[in-house]
Parts: sequence; C-alpha cells; structure tokens
Amino acid sequence: MAETTALLSRVPVFEALGDTDLEHIARVAVPRRFAPHQVIFREGDTSDTCYLVRQGHARALREHGDGRSIALAHFGPGDIFGELAMFDDEKRSATVEALDEVEALAILGQDMRRLMRDHPDIAVNLVVGLGRRLREANERLARQSFQTVQSRVAEVLVQLCEQARNEGAGEEDVLVTITQADIAQLAGSSRESASRFMAVLERAGVLTQGRGRVTIHQPGALRGYIY
Repeated sequence: MAETTALLSRVPVFEALGDTDLEHIARVAVPRRFAPHQVIFREGDTSDTCYLVRQGHARALREHGDGRSIALAHFGPGDIFGELAMFDDEKRSATVEALDEVEALAILGQDMRRLMRDHPDIAVNLVVGLGRRLREANERLARQSFQTVQSRVAEVLVQLCEQARNEGAGEEDVLVTITQADIAQLAGSSRESASRFMAVLERAGVLTQGRGRVTIHQPGALRGYIY
C-alpha cells in the first residue's frame, strides 16, 4: 500500500491529492503486467480503465485507415495513460502498446467515479490536476508552432533524457530506447528532417545512434538548440 501510494503521489494528475485520498485510490488499484509489444488497448475500444506505469515503457499511437500509424507519446515509470476513463466511457482516442515488459496499476473508471461521489475532494483535486496538464499541453503546442524542426527534435530528446534520469540514468551518456521514426513523430516532423538534424548532433559528439536506441552523451548541449 505504501509503495502504491508513493507512486500515485508522483503522478501529475494526482499531485493535488492528500495522503488519505491517495490511500483510497491505492485500494482500488489492480496490478497488471503486459508483455513486450502487447496492445494494452486499441483506438475505438470502450474507455473503462486508466493505467499507471510502475515499470517498463509504452507508447500511444494513432492509426490511419491505410495502415500507417504515428507515435503520439511515450510513457515510462510514473506516467499515466487512459486517464479520461476516470470521468466517462467514451471510445479510446489512441492505441497504446507496450514497448518492453510493462508493470502497471489499473484503475477502473467506475471505481474512480464511486470514490469521487463518496469523497468530493478527490473530484475537485483531480480536475485541478487535469487542468494543469491541459495548460501544459496547450503551452507546449503553442511553443512548437513557432519552433524549427531542429528545436522540436532537441526538445523531444531532452524530455526523453529526463524520463530516463527519473528511472536512474546518469547525467551523461543517457541511453534512450526509441526509434528515429518515433522521435520524428513526437517532434511533429518528417523522418528525413529529424534524421538530418540527428546526424548533425552525432557529428558534434552530442549523441550516438544505434538500432532502436540513442545514447545522448551531452544532454546539456541539446538545450542550445531549443529556442
């Protein structure tokens, strides 16, 4: 219980909740495990559960009718996805799949709605937490609309570094497991444009690229490309 409560307290959506409210949520959280590349839910599925990552990594995808897909987000320990299921049963807006073995906490939407009815302060604080996330997303979108491809790619790499550090990576030589195509999609650029810029970074000694992974030797240098 203490471990689950501590994990919940690090999630932005729940950051406004007190210890007692977090304990209520911890009691209805169910451990789940997903194998590498397993689909956790698909776009169009009924939205009935949200997930909090304890270990491992997953990504959100939007799929096109012609079979193509784009990466919308990557999730690691402490991240939550499918959180709108706490409020309604609308269809999923994206597909989420595990990238490696994922340990997660699953919280049923109906359990959260019952808690919000029984403990109104939980509902108020959840709205505060979601409002902060929405504001941050709006600010990020506004910022990206004025950024160059290079700036957007550098910012994605900085975010991936921060996620890796939260999982125990050091200050330098940070290993990030991600494809070049996913980096481009997260940055809202073409793969060719992202590839050209990452080649520049590699020649400068900022990073080294491998198959499905990037080692960022000088994370601090990336901020010099963000404006």
